[in-house]
Amino acid sequence: MSTDYFAGDPRTHHERMLAGDLYIGDDPAIVEAQKVAVHRAAAFAAAYAEDPEAGQARLRELFGSVGEGTHVRAPVHVDYGTRISVGARTFVNMGLTALDVAPIVIGDDCQIGPHVQLLTPTHPVEPQPRRDKLEAAQPITIGNNVWLGGGVIVCPGVTIGDDSVIGAGSVVTRDIPAGVVAVGNPARVIRETI
Repeated sequence: MSTDYFAGDPRTHHERMLAGDLYIGDDPAIVEAQKVAVHRAAAFAAAYAEDPEAGQARLRELFGSVGEGTHVRAPVHVDYGTRISVGARTFVNMGLTALDVAPIVIGDDCQIGPHVQLLTPTHPVEPQPRRDKLEAAQPITIGNNVWLGGGVIVCPGVTIGDDSVIGAGSVVTRDIPAGVVAVGNPARVIRETI
């Protein structure tokens, strides 16, 4: 690295990551947390293959919190898992990728289609800091009773309001208000849900 980006900052990269600041992902605590997540995701997938309902108990070891009556299908792919919170009575279809460098909050009564990606990590646009492996993250919040169609991608820092629908394959690059249907790349509101 050509520049000391962290001069005068005594925090570890893991502490910087948790604070939402720029960091480098080679911190031993980060690497260990990711390793634990891989094992927990594999244990969830194996348990789910034997008994989908019993698999939900293993999911609770992976995610930070899971509400009553929520069902998540295997497999899931996460960075840590512990920074993901899912509300009650939500259904998550197979293939969720939830990169939870920053917190990901999914509300109650949501429908999450297959192969949805919730991506909190960010990287510098400037070439040199990116070459120097700097990264950060911004949280994602999915409101109550939201439906994300199959293959939806939600970008860092996005909030989707209650009762909204995001059409299959859409890329959500900015906040979506409550009670609307949004589609496309980038996702744009096309009508209200009521």
